[in-house]
Amino acid sequence: MARTSIIPIAGLVMAVVLSGCGDETALPKGADSGPNPSLPKPVTSAVPTVNVAPAKGWAAGELPTAAAGLTVGAFARDLNHPRSILVLPNGDVLVAESNAPPKEQGTGIRGFIMKLVMDRAGAGVPSPNRVILLRDADGDGTAETRSTYIEGLTSPFGLALIGDRLYVANADSIVAFPYIVGADKITAAAEKIVDLPGGPLNHHWTKSLIASPDVRFLYVGVGSNSNVGENGMEMEKDRAAILEVDIAAKSTRPFATGLRNPVGMAWEPGKKTLWTVVNERDELGSDLVPDYLTKVVDGGFYGWPYSYFGTTVDERVTPQRPDLVAKAIVPDYALGAHTASLGLAFSHGQGWPSDWAQGAFIAQHGSWNRKPLSGYKVVFVPFENGRPNGAMRDVLTGFLSNDGDALGRPVSVAFTQRGTLLITDDVGNAIWSVRPQAAQSEVTAQ
Repeated sequence: MARTSIIPIAGLVMAVVLSGCGDETALPKGADSGPNPSLPKPVTSAVPTVNVAPAKGWAAGELPTAAAGLTVGAFARDLNHPRSILVLPNGDVLVAESNAPPKEQGTGIRGFIMKLVMDRAGAGVPSPNRVILLRDADGDGTAETRSTYIEGLTSPFGLALIGDRLYVANADSIVAFPYIVGADKITAAAEKIVDLPGGPLNHHWTKSLIASPDVRFLYVGVGSNSNVGENGMEMEKDRAAILEVDIAAKSTRPFATGLRNPVGMAWEPGKKTLWTVVNERDELGSDLVPDYLTKVVDGGFYGWPYSYFGTTVDERVTPQRPDLVAKAIVPDYALGAHTASLGLAFSHGQGWPSDWAQGAFIAQHGSWNRKPLSGYKVVFVPFENGRPNGAMRDVLTGFLSNDGDALGRPVSVAFTQRGTLLITDDVGNAIWSVRPQAAQSEVTAQ
């Protein structure tokens, strides 16, 4: 009986995914971004909006498109699902090649739908479970050498260097390794620092990582184990949060909570203010809920799962917590609905024109729960006096083909010491480099 009933359901679900069903956006372009985004009435249905850009990859010689005044090149190609990136003080670049651990998706029809979505979007490949090292010794914007730096990890994502210790955030723990400048490989055993919320159900498996300015602490972004708590809030312990890790004591505490899936983190230049980009909830229609960029307040609560963008209550969640909703912090800047904003890096000038010199560069991995598609690009949010100020604008586009295929999907962003912006692309299996055209001309002339 079970066998005959599952097959028609599977076929129906497959048809739903391939047909791109669901509602379409009704907002004017840009209305779901900025400090005061439009928050229309939720759209709910038995079958959520599903609109997936099939993963295709880049043809030989193809490149994304850089904004006017900028130029793009390939720092590295033929990688294996590159995710997060860390530029070391000597200029070497570490990249976590990683994907979800086994049994990451939930069970039942929703889990089945999500598996189809992830496979179609290029996220169904086995995890390489390693960190690689790339080296651009001559500074021409292309890595001449690569080596496997660390092997045998567990879906690694976050990377942080403090002195002579390299920290790696696996899907279920933070581990440390001895770091030697210029070495091509680490063979020492990992030292566990702390456990992190893991599986077997590990809905948002990526664990981003950043060191505090005084290097006493690590901060780790831990996503929720559900969309809106439907697996039970007991499954959300130390999740939907940024955790503070006391390195010496090997202990953790919640630093900020109610953040559905905080991924990119960065310190604002010249200040001790931590910022993050957060993936908000799904299945409320194409126009809800905007992902966002926000500063992170110690002890702050940001709404999930009970409310969004401040005190807008999500009525799907029961029981409610009006006490928490009342103190939910309004995020600083909406980044568009379902853009899957992941990577975050602040500009430091470094030869960039004045209109790019102050602000946040953000990698948007791209939507599955929206019509039309959103994200699939790198954007810039200008800052003034420590706050977002002005309209978000494109930095790197062209990741979607005219047929709606995903040629690539941006994940992480980081600046080199020379001021080049590096972007990992886990569908294109590449790292792209972006710099001002004037800087490119100087490199070519060398």
